[in-house]
Amino acid sequence: MWKSRDEKPGTPATPPAVATPAAASYTPPREARSAEPARSLDAYRAEVASIGKSVLIKGELSGSEDLYLDGEVEGNVGLRDHSLIIGPNGRVRANIHARDVVIHGKVDGNVFGNERVELKKSAILVGDISTQRIVIEDGAYFKGAIDITKKEGGKSESRRESAGAAAHAGASATPAATVTSAATAQSSLLEPKN
Repeated sequence: MWKSRDEKPGTPATPPAVATPAAASYTPPREARSAEPARSLDAYRAEVASIGKSVLIKGELSGSEDLYLDGEVEGNVGLRDHSLIIGPNGRVRANIHARDVVIHGKVDGNVFGNERVELKKSAILVGDISTQRIVIEDGAYFKGAIDITKKEGGKSESRRESAGAAAHAGASATPAATVTSAATAQSSLLEPKN
């Protein structure tokens, strides 16, 4: 074993300080970290009602909270001040009235979104849409008309476009893309550049 030069004979050698990585050995208490995501997840679940994929509802469906619908509904859906998400297994044969509507599944009926309607790439919608803002992802199937309502001051303006016989968003949904670009003041890839 080696000795340090500044040690005096007869004094006990002090062991060298061992460098321990303090950050690697310290782990925060588990309960503080895992409790926070669980609370926010529980709060989210408490605010959103859910209808599972094995549930079939015939008649009128209404509520005063956000709804995730992955089952089947025949009739009318009314969530005027709340959001509706139709899951990938959702099959709706009804007229829909909601603040925001996001469609992953299949809808046969008219959709009235007070603020926004979004068709995801797996969506199939046969019916008319009336909303202020619309998003149609590439691959979504839409057959019907779009009525863009724009609220300025106290007036409500409306612009109506037909999406053709069978429009696939992105490929042949030229009227829908024109409505989207006009409503949101964004330029379209379909429009010529100046």
